[in-house]
Amino acid sequence: MIIAVTGTPGVGKTTVSKLLSRRLGYGYVGVKEFAVENGIGRPIGEELEIDVDELAGKMEKAFSGKNVVIDGHLSHFVPADLVIVLRAHPKLVADRLKKRGYSRKKLSENVEAEFIDVILVEALEENERVIEVDATGKTPGEIVEEIIGLLARGTQKRVGVVDWSDAYDEVIPYLDLGGD
Repeated sequence: MIIAVTGTPGVGKTTVSKLLSRRLGYGYVGVKEFAVENGIGRPIGEELEIDVDELAGKMEKAFSGKNVVIDGHLSHFVPADLVIVLRAHPKLVADRLKKRGYSRKKLSENVEAEFIDVILVEALEENERVIEVDATGKTPGEIVEEIIGLLARGTQKRVGVVDWSDAYDEVIPYLDLGGD
């Protein structure tokens, strides 16, 4: 089974993915590392621009019939049996990305993406089996337990779990609205 764990940068994908893969006894694959090792994408500044079609094709070939957890904010573009979309309050995402040293522009783009459900919408366009999990205020272990519980119950789709619209006033200071 291929499980893709996706979400906006800063929601906790890598920590949860590694823990989930250990709990399930699955292999762990990071999208960025896989892309670099397989010559997919090209560096643009500090970023790696990845061709998602090439990524999907090579990952499908490499992991078809295997049990893996694929971690990355592009993993929902890879053919997967199940996509887990981790969500976190946009202010929490902003705080985490600030600590990572993200530029104001990148921080704003990612906070906005979380605020308006960009990854969730993309995941739903790519895959029918999507499970949304709110990671806000939960430890990685609690998130993994929630995912394992959903898997054990046979849950194949769960969306509409979060709605950040009431957080607008908290999020607005992090958005680049073109005023500066």
